[in-house]
Amino acid sequence: MVETLHSNGLPFAKMHGLGNDFVVIDARGGGVPLTPGLVAAIADRHRGVGFDQLAVIEPAEGADARLVFFNADGSASATCGNATRCIARRLMDETGKAALRLVTERGMLAACDAGGGLTSVNMGAPLLDWADIPLAEPMDSLHLPIPGDPVATGMGNPHCTFFVPDVAAVDLAGFGAAHEHHPLFPARTNVQVVQVTGPDRLRMRVWERGAGITLASGSSSCAVAVAAARRGLTGRRVTVDLDGGELQVDWRADGVWMTGPTAHVFDGMLTPAFLGAL
Repeated sequence: MVETLHSNGLPFAKMHGLGNDFVVIDARGGGVPLTPGLVAAIADRHRGVGFDQLAVIEPAEGADARLVFFNADGSASATCGNATRCIARRLMDETGKAALRLVTERGMLAACDAGGGLTSVNMGAPLLDWADIPLAEPMDSLHLPIPGDPVATGMGNPHCTFFVPDVAAVDLAGFGAAHEHHPLFPARTNVQVVQVTGPDRLRMRVWERGAGITLASGSSSCAVAVAAARRGLTGRRVTVDLDGGELQVDWRADGVWMTGPTAHVFDGMLTPAFLGAL
């Protein structure tokens, strides 16, 4: 298969959800031997294609597709909410279906057409116990012993949410990098700074583990909505304002639903020369 890729090239799609951008590879016709080095090379915005996350579509028995995710540094990710919405929209357009079942490491996720060009996905129930997030030792996930009193939430990947007076005043590059590797998070963590701007409205900026600052993050939006509701700062249905736009998040009995726009930007081909040089 590697020799085939080097001789024929590798097709991909470029998509984004609110500027949170992805390379999507359709492997339903056969496996694609992605290595951390290849993923990181494709992620290079100067010498490759560039993305926040890479997603692979695979066949799945009993579901419409299986989704596998990678971060820009080549590491694996169990979930990616905006990429899931983007791929759900692509598959709905492809099949004519209005609802889908997608398998991820997070489990079986439901997705549907929300009307008006918007796509919804149920990201599942939040993980609130320290061991499930995971944290390094037993503690109350609603109040972590870290300066700033953040909240920890699991959405298939770990999240550390800080509520601050002004998100614009935070040096997110330094703050996010420092907390991504905090020893309380053995699997690293996504880091959010959040400002409550209304009874059911949050302004969020995000640092994603393995990717850095991104314009939006679906799983992070779900995590901050859960954290705000648990703290009593908002209700369970909120609008999250991100650098790239807004998402609607609704923490229901059956899971955390996220709704927003998607964009399919272009289709491309990784050349045999690019692949062969890696």
